[in-house]
Amino acid sequence: MGPIQLFSSFLNGATLALYHGSPLGRGFCKFVQDARVSVLGSVPSLVKSWKAGNLTEGLDWTKIRVLATTGEASDIDDNLWLSSRTCYKPIVECCGGTELASSYIQGSLLQPQAFGAFSGASMSTGFVILDEQGNPYPDDLPCSGEVGLFPLYFGATNRLLNADHDKVYFDGMPIYRGRQLRRHGDIIQRTVGGYYIVQGRADDTMNLGGIKTSSVEIERVCNGADEGLLETAAVGIKPSGGGPEQLAILAVLKDRSAPYDANILKGKFQTAIQKNLNPLFRVRVSLSKVQFT
Repeated sequence: MGPIQLFSSFLNGATLALYHGSPLGRGFCKFVQDARVSVLGSVPSLVKSWKAGNLTEGLDWTKIRVLATTGEASDIDDNLWLSSRTCYKPIVECCGGTELASSYIQGSLLQPQAFGAFSGASMSTGFVILDEQGNPYPDDLPCSGEVGLFPLYFGATNRLLNADHDKVYFDGMPIYRGRQLRRHGDIIQRTVGGYYIVQGRADDTMNLGGIKTSSVEIERVCNGADEGLLETAAVGIKPSGGGPEQLAILAVLKDRSAPYDANILKGKFQTAIQKNLNPLFRVRVSLSKVQFT
């Protein structure tokens, strides 16, 4: 969301407040108060951290007139807590991608908002929801499926440095009204009331801490975390109550009769991932003993 953050600030004559440090601590929360921030963007994992540490206790966030969140699925209870810090100001949900330089679906202050949901397409964006055969559902029908974006999109990529752009984003996508749709990979649900909820990914990627990563990358790192491992599988699990995906590692041991300590193995996975991939990823380990025949 970096490009749209800059563009919107400049176009509206706003002041962009920059904090030097980690947004996970109370220092950032106090900065929001002292800088008299009026529009605050966030990531659900940050909000969860602020809430868990009660980091806004004693701070005045009443200057904030609107909140926004992006990067991963929101937790409804966390959104309610965040809104309560600002005397229940609205939260605008945004969902997009680096390759789009913006969001393709978001909330709008011109419409009633619902926590953890999007109220429509972003400005100048068009999309359809596809069924399993690649056919678009009618625009007014409650449904769930992979999203297909209209190909004309201001700010979207038209080339990649290390891959074939057309193969990544267009090959295999259906033609809709004479134009080939652009692949994004999200599975979204359109509710009876016309709101949208992102349900996950259609490919082997997952969203952890607001960062999209591949299960293959995580498995490569975890396979080398302990010499007693035969193989691992990384799975992104969506909590039943909504919110950011949780990372689960299913591990198969070479010696199924050997004793193991789940906490020790979890620590090894966590260390390997933090060292080789991203220090913000957190692991929940599930061990599986497989019967070989």
